Amino acid sequence: MQNTQATSIQHQAGIGLRSQHINQILDNEIAVPWFELLVDNWLADGGLTRRYLDVITERYPLTLHGVGLSLGGTEPLDFSYLQKIKDTLQHTDALWYSEHLCFSQLQSHFSHDLLPLPYTEEAITHVVERIQQVQDFLGRQILIENVSAYLEYQHSRLSESEFITEIADAADCKLILDVNNFYVNQINHKHDALTEIQALPNERVEEIHLAGFADKGEYVVDAHNNPVAQGVWDLYEETLKLTGPVPTLIEWDNDIPELDILLAEKDKAQNYLNTHLTNTKQQCA
Repeated sequence: MQNTQATSIQHQAGIGLRSQHINQILDNEIAVPWFELLVDNWLADGGLTRRYLDVITERYPLTLHGVGLSLGGTEPLDFSYLQKIKDTLQHTDALWYSEHLCFSQLQSHFSHDLLPLPYTEEAITHVVERIQQVQDFLGRQILIENVSAYLEYQHSRLSESEFITEIADAADCKLILDVNNFYVNQINHKHDALTEIQALPNERVEEIHLAGFADKGEYVVDAHNNPVAQGVWDLYEETLKLTGPVPTLIEWDNDIPELDILLAEKDKAQNYLNTHLTNTKQQCA
């Protein structure tokens, strides 16, 4: 029976559930503490998708992660889409729902990338209002996630961490801290990732994301198609000192490998969590 309390996945590393692995997971009762669902792929009312969802819900704690809300966009929020999110939250008893601090829609045009926002007070006011609308509709706090960026706006007036902090505090929402995205932005824009993470309201961090990037030489792309880089692991180790051992997800969305490879990345993250817990206990002894 699924434990619906958030403490059931505390200190635990999980993986994103991908269609390539579903049958193997269901046939073998894979030892994974929790799964994150890319919720946009699981909104069907019936059929095989819903049958898979029902079985996964019975066996594992779940979180829901979205890419379709365009939270920072200027188009009206799609409440028919949000109703499907709400229904899925209730159906799965998922621990939380998260979205990205970005925009991905302009009128009828949809981007295949998660586009960054300018770090301005105007953008803060706009996003806070929309987060509050979403939270009021869902009847719960949501988590917002920092994104990777390949450009910077000339009229940004705040650092990334200042921007995120003001939004989280004003909207009273939680955070997903994507360590890989901060690392990608460090390489692409020369912003020190650890300094940015240190400046966040880390008491609001409910989940950490780790992923692999694609190295293009002069820049890197948050492609989620490789093992986690050592530099990201090192940053993760430092991040845990700030956030504590919060649930950590391995994201792998492209060039998806065999399940064993993904589980090995999960186990590596679990080792970092366990080491942090051991070190903390020794310091307190």
